[in-house]
Amino acid sequence: MKSPRDHPKGECRSAQPEGSRVPAWLAWGARGAAALVLAASSGCVSVGIGGDVAAHAQLALHDASATPVVALAAPIVPALLVQPQPAGALADTQAIAYSRRAHEFAFYQLASWTERPVRQLPRLLQRRLEARGLAGAVGLLGEPLRADWLLSLGIDTLHHDVAAPPGSGRVAITVDLFDRRTRARVARRSFEASMPAAEANSAAAAQAMSQAVARVFDELLPWLEAELRRAARSPV
Repeated sequence: MKSPRDHPKGECRSAQPEGSRVPAWLAWGARGAAALVLAASSGCVSVGIGGDVAAHAQLALHDASATPVVALAAPIVPALLVQPQPAGALADTQAIAYSRRAHEFAFYQLASWTERPVRQLPRLLQRRLEARGLAGAVGLLGEPLRADWLLSLGIDTLHHDVAAPPGSGRVAITVDLFDRRTRARVARRSFEASMPAAEANSAAAAQAMSQAVARVFDELLPWLEAELRRAARSPV
């Protein structure tokens, strides 16, 4: 993967105060070595006039739904567990990925997720399912919750597509519904959403991907409700 940048189309430069009379070789000796160390450790560092390294932003992937969730009158099943599936490099890292060309990815330098998407997305789905009241209790696999139903969640992609700036936030997932009583998979489906980014930068990318998460959940829940109702009526 390529070296990350905070802005997909930006360049990395260091700046010196205008009008400085310090000889170039002396300025290098005083500040250049430190700049080299920073550049080597992070790939590329933007330095302001005062010599301060640009701040690193911590951005939260979230469920950016603008529509309030309406709870069901009664849960469909007593309990449901959500199981995260192992993810690839784009989701099993706190680095925020972007892509200018198909099948080529890089990471933003001056921003990262507050939590790896492979851990954050199942938690967001758990909260959405709890708000909907789809099950009497919703937990993550590993929690001390007994449930006959398990929903596995795999992240297929999560990145900022900037092939045509300012680009869009893309999210794709695959979910499997299992009946743990019979150890059988009863349903499987993939969901994908792409939401436009306001700008070609990390903050706008994070917001667009969060909106794509919400769109994916909006499509997932009706499907899951229908599958649970059908499966719950079937004899064991």
